[in-house]
Amino acid sequence: MQGKRPLFFLAVVSGVVLAATAALAASASPTHRAATPKRGGSITIARIEDSQSFDKTNVFQNESIWITEQIMEPLYLAGKDGKTLNPWLATGYSQAKDGKTYTFTLRKGVKFSNGKPMTSADVKFSIDDARAQAKGWGYLDAAIKSITTPSPDTVVFHLKFAWAPFLADIALFANGIIPNHFAGQSRKAFYTHPIGTGPFMWDKRVVGQSVTLKRNPFYWQKGKPYLDKVTWTFVTDENTRELQLRGGQIQVDEFPPFNSITKLKSTPGVTMNLFPSTRTDYLGMNESYPPLADVHVRRAISYAIDRAAIVKSVLFGYGKPANSFLPPQVPYYSANAGGLQYDMTKAKAELAKSKFAKGFKVTLLVGAGAQVESAMGQVIQQSLKGLGINVVFKQEDTSTEFNDIGKRNYQLGFSYWTMDIADPDELVTFAIDPAGGAHSFYTGYNNPAVVKLSHKAQRETDPTKRAQLYAQLQKQAASDAFLNFLYYSPYRWATSSKLHGFYVYPLGNYHLEDAWLG
Repeated sequence: MQGKRPLFFLAVVSGVVLAATAALAASASPTHRAATPKRGGSITIARIEDSQSFDKTNVFQNESIWITEQIMEPLYLAGKDGKTLNPWLATGYSQAKDGKTYTFTLRKGVKFSNGKPMTSADVKFSIDDARAQAKGWGYLDAAIKSITTPSPDTVVFHLKFAWAPFLADIALFANGIIPNHFAGQSRKAFYTHPIGTGPFMWDKRVVGQSVTLKRNPFYWQKGKPYLDKVTWTFVTDENTRELQLRGGQIQVDEFPPFNSITKLKSTPGVTMNLFPSTRTDYLGMNESYPPLADVHVRRAISYAIDRAAIVKSVLFGYGKPANSFLPPQVPYYSANAGGLQYDMTKAKAELAKSKFAKGFKVTLLVGAGAQVESAMGQVIQQSLKGLGINVVFKQEDTSTEFNDIGKRNYQLGFSYWTMDIADPDELVTFAIDPAGGAHSFYTGYNNPAVVKLSHKAQRETDPTKRAQLYAQLQKQAASDAFLNFLYYSPYRWATSSKLHGFYVYPLGNYHLEDAWLG
């Protein structure tokens, strides 16, 4: 949210450019695992942005999503490859021949962190509540007609029509299971200290500073979690996070800056991890601003951005120019998506076709202290200057920046996406369907032909035909230049060498029940 939910990218960048470039698909360097995990101890994870909400149905930040996933779990869960699906709170399911009825068998002995058993009534309530939230992720449950509970350990989903991504949708964090009727509380009260079946349970929060979870004594995986507590702290400054990691005050540094990767790889007591990811970074263009509603202007801007230069000078080679709004690690990504790449001749030709051939002024939001955004902004500013487009920066703190883009109170703005499910439908609907809950990635983009292709793909169960539909969709969306697809990059996490079992999945989430201190 992970989007899920775009988040804004913060990192410190120096002016030095590494001569050698690293492959995007760099294999992860997971921490060393000793033979036998040890019980006990606490860790602190320093992250770049504070959580705004812990309501699993309406969180559009990875900073909240990745925490709530330690508390609330779904029936199925994506595996380490980010593409396969594994049974979790359900042990399996059967599907009717017409593809419209799924019967799940619940795992026996699962309890919530308050000690009460999980039953089918909890599952029905949790997912009925999730699909009712129009402003959240309910759009992913749109195919569900009704849910029935023939027994305490059986749940039946009745769909309106065959729905290809259904099992992947069920594995979404928003479909995590919580107690029936919020355990007798109001929604607002419940989500100030949520209850779930996950390895950790709520402990305390200091607003704007930290969130702490403690070990769930009723967790269904015997012997797990190993850690007693996990605390997430809000530390925007990258240098401070690195100093805290090296000094032992924290054990995990979320997203260390690209320019520190090589140094951290050789730092004693630190493991620098590069995990394969589904992360894609974008430059959003709000079509409510008249120049950006012109497809020729959007194409001109897209052609004018030198993605290779950004990867080299800003990412220090740890990335790859993006050619689609879908990342390569997602099923049905098309290598021939046709994303517009750097070509100033074509950029000038496109702008000449527009109503703004003489150029215009446009404002770019930049997060305060977000030096990667600032560095990319300067590259973009210089490139667009050659088209007569005057880019001016508007600096905001990261929370305000996030909220303004979510409200479409911007003209140009940076964002990124990480997948939450093992299917392209989540991002496709979020990005190109104005009815998908985010006004097409907060841009206002609306091409009925592209939306129609996405709807066909949702109901097409033949993988070959589905791939063809998504290939057409990606090509048309790229031609419309509704977003500037910037680059793909690995997940960067620096950890203490004393921390074992910490692994970040391609969807951005991590299973802290497997983590332990040596």
